[in-house]
Amino acid sequence: MEGGDPLELARLFAANGAARLHLVDLDGAFSGVPSTGLLERLLPAGLPIQVGGGYRTIDAVEAALAAGADRVMLGTAALDRQFREEALARVGAERLVVAIDARDGRVAVDGWVRTSETTPSQLARDAAASGAARFLVTSASRDGSLEGPDLSLLRDVLATGVPVLAAGGVASIDDLIALRDLGCEGAVAGSALLAGRFTLAEAIAATA
Repeated sequence: MEGGDPLELARLFAANGAARLHLVDLDGAFSGVPSTGLLERLLPAGLPIQVGGGYRTIDAVEAALAAGADRVMLGTAALDRQFREEALARVGAERLVVAIDARDGRVAVDGWVRTSETTPSQLARDAAASGAARFLVTSASRDGSLEGPDLSLLRDVLATGVPVLAAGGVASIDDLIALRDLGCEGAVAGSALLAGRFTLAEAIAATA
């Protein structure tokens, strides 16, 4: 499978059994000003979409949900307890995913160009105490590398008891099985799918 038109790719994922699309606005992550354009373009695929990348205001979060997003991921802004708790109260925990992007034992922010002093486990505990319903945990150093997921990082966050989606490094069906057995709710496997390491149908069958 190769990349191409985003909508056609989304429709292909839907036809092969995908339950949800994971969409990151990289321009928004760097600028802090996300756009709903691509989100709206992908809606005809008929899949729920979780979107992230630069969602640092309540207005931006609500705009994405109004435009059709099923869930919004909070990354950099999730470090701000006041913002995090206001967002959870305003739109509901099930509509938000706290994204914990880790690099060198710290939480990476601003499109991963800066590293905070906060550890992933500290953010996970704080966000769990705020009422977060779900985490997306990404190993920034392994993202797109096809080198395998960081199980130690994921294990630390899973200790909070909050459901975890894993991202970064997935390269094989065995990786997906390892993540399932570790207790992860799901995984992001974009690079592996596009590289043809396995098909979406194979991944779904192996982890059912």
